[in-house]
Amino acid sequence: MLLSRWRRWRRGRPFWGGLFAVLAGAEICILPLAPLKVMLQQGIAGIPSVLMGVVMIVLGLTAWFSPAQRSLAGVLTTLVATAALVMSNLGGFLIGTLLGILGGGLMFAWQPHAAARPSAAPHGPAPHSPAPQPPAPPHSA
Repeated sequence: MLLSRWRRWRRGRPFWGGLFAVLAGAEICILPLAPLKVMLQQGIAGIPSVLMGVVMIVLGLTAWFSPAQRSLAGVLTTLVATAALVMSNLGGFLIGTLLGILGGGLMFAWQPHAAARPSAAPHGPAPHSPAPQPPAPPHSA
């Protein structure tokens, strides 16, 4: 029962896009906090990295918990991931940028499942409806 509720919840929102955005944000956010041996010179560049990572995590969570906002979250995730390429240690050594672009694209492209609607009318014209008439030619004077 718990597994079926999880599957229903996951299918009702852009789960994979949100997951990739959260992973990208975490990767971009964690790199400036790495030991000095990994990041030789951090300086002021650590602030945009942390901020962009937090924004991407929030956008991924927005896609999960407010699926109606998925388009905006997808576009903003893609823009932040692209900006991180320049402003944040090559976008988390390219991994964060690629995950962010993938997540943003998946969020933007996701569509909710439409409930199967029963067909109200049979295929083709109804037996009691008249056949369509061709348009009348224009009158010449």
